[in-house]
Amino acid sequence: MEPDLFTAAAEDRQRKDPASSPLAVRMRPRTLDEVMGQQHLLRPGSPLRRLVGEGEGGPAGPSSVILWGPPGTGKTTLAYVVSQATNKRFVELSAITAGVKEVRAVIDGARRASGGYGQETVLFLDEIHRFSKAQQDSLLPAVENRWVTLIAATTENPYFSVISPLLSRSLLLTLEPLTEDGLRDLLRRAVADERGLGGAVSLTADAENHLLRIAGGDARRALTALEAGAGSAISQGEKEITLRALEEAVDRAAVTYDRDGDQHYDVASALIKSIRGSDVDAALHYLARMIEAGEDPRFIARRLMISASEDIGMADPTALQTAVAAAQAVALIGFPEARIALGQAVIALALAPKSNAAYLAIDAALADVRAGLAGPVPPYLRDGHYQGAQKLGHAQGYVYPHDVPGGIAAQQYAPDAVHGKRYYEPTRYGTEARYADVAERVRARLRGEASLPRPPERAPARPGAEGRPAGTGGVPERPGDGPEKRGQDPGQSANPGQSANPEKRAEPGKGSAG
Repeated sequence: MEPDLFTAAAEDRQRKDPASSPLAVRMRPRTLDEVMGQQHLLRPGSPLRRLVGEGEGGPAGPSSVILWGPPGTGKTTLAYVVSQATNKRFVELSAITAGVKEVRAVIDGARRASGGYGQETVLFLDEIHRFSKAQQDSLLPAVENRWVTLIAATTENPYFSVISPLLSRSLLLTLEPLTEDGLRDLLRRAVADERGLGGAVSLTADAENHLLRIAGGDARRALTALEAGAGSAISQGEKEITLRALEEAVDRAAVTYDRDGDQHYDVASALIKSIRGSDVDAALHYLARMIEAGEDPRFIARRLMISASEDIGMADPTALQTAVAAAQAVALIGFPEARIALGQAVIALALAPKSNAAYLAIDAALADVRAGLAGPVPPYLRDGHYQGAQKLGHAQGYVYPHDVPGGIAAQQYAPDAVHGKRYYEPTRYGTEARYADVAERVRARLRGEASLPRPPERAPARPGAEGRPAGTGGVPERPGDGPEKRGQDPGQSANPGQSANPEKRAEPGKGSAG
């Protein structure tokens, strides 16, 4: 927005009394050469160098840019440097307070300045991710026709928060958090420089290290904490900022996390990958970041349940039970106590043996079904409960597994299209090693390649059936056993005097259906 009388007065006051501005503002670089870090964006011929007028643009003038990076990495600073170093008209807007009306006013002013005075306009738009799609659309003609050169800043992933047409018309420049060495140089400069503390206090080594820890690569946070520590020391008449004074002035580090942006997904992804990698300490760190940032505990619990099945599976079948129990605890007790249940679940999952065999198995089966490899169900596996099923050949020839030694009948269950396919390939990790052995033995018996000794006889089902081997007579031996399980028509009773009860028919998909 164009500066008014009051804005100009405020800026004049800041020039005359620098101490009225925050330390982070006073220490802003005045040239690109003073910028700490981001050297990958400041090479000769880079877009930022060209924006401040370095080099000849020729027919390829400076492009609009989108600066993307975490808070405190220098996005606003770079725009400020451009505004100070260039002879172009510089206008600043914030997406928090501006709307389409203000954007159009800037664009109209830029066209007048270009046509009347031959002066180019640089528009700095802070927090562009807060603009709606319609508001971002209003920038397109000006950027495309270069009525303005746009410098947009955002802490959110532009691929989520900036419309594609605007992205395609701009250069995306990614800013990285400052390194410890860069932050250390910045702090020492702020302590000594006349624009900063001017040597009024010194900074002890342990206090400096604490500032580096709590800054997390954020220059603004480091300078804000330094200013708070210096104020505490000066008010107590001390000549140095000690660790104790700093801890009293700065209670805790703010967590860089946005529940609606890409950091939400990045930290959640890091949590799951740390669990998958069995790094319990890293997993607890990311869990703590999510909790401290106010993440929805139900979201965390859902991710843990998915991890328990996807990454652990049959290597430890109790992992899913643990994750579900944690989710139930979260729903019942909430924060802050829910952190304990979530922490316990994360520890259990991170230290559990890992296997993605169950995850791969269902995805492989789904892929075949989606590819059309389904085919008809074998006739002897079809539902034989209804009248006339025998005439259709349904449930005829089905071998009831409980009637054979070992409880596994050598018969084909899968449709012909996928017969012989192996979806589940168990690992030899944790409990799944036992399932691997079982799966091999069962598959061999299903193919008729192995046999087991005949199991002990069952107890008689009812008086009068004594002495008959289990499964050889016609009397159902427990509730739910019916003649159809041996290939008979459900309308015929194998035991004279008994008739089939049609009300006992199982619902499709429930219980034994044939």
